[in-house]
Amino acid sequence: MKTTSYSEPELALLEGIGEAEQGGLRITQRELASKAGLSLGMTNALLKQFAEVGWVKLTKLSTRSMVYALTPEGMAEVARRTAGFFRRASRNTGRYRERLESFILSAKASGASTLLLAGTSDLDFLLEYLCELHGLVYVKSADPERARALGRRPNVSVLYAEGAAPDAPGGPGASVRLADLLEARL
Repeated sequence: MKTTSYSEPELALLEGIGEAEQGGLRITQRELASKAGLSLGMTNALLKQFAEVGWVKLTKLSTRSMVYALTPEGMAEVARRTAGFFRRASRNTGRYRERLESFILSAKASGASTLLLAGTSDLDFLLEYLCELHGLVYVKSADPERARALGRRPNVSVLYAEGAAPDAPGGPGASVRLADLLEARL
């Protein structure tokens, strides 16, 4: 069996086939492409590749209809990739926590008493926990105007989530894009 490096959309394809099988449903290539965020052509090529390596069994019902089934090797590949995904997610959560905690401690040392998350982020639970742990008030606002107004107050540090546009630095901890903070080299 040849080994190839695949990313998360490929896992979504394999999972889509498995979920359809478990539900007793047939899934189309177009539905798989949509689920994985891939083009129809790329989905077709990957499904053929998956069949070549033995992860998927392709059964042609007619010239325009195909049934996809995960093989035992395909199920093992889904399990392997899922475990890898969770290992990476756990590792990233640890890194993100360190970076966010460092930012919060730095903001607090600069005189901030409040951390404002402007916009929405999947990490807001972590920010809330770290603020509580280190004695900062945690505020979040999806409203850009409200976030700008709050960010101009003294003792407020601002983290801008994806899609939120930073304003001029306001409080003592300044304004930082969450993505820049998380992507910075350690």
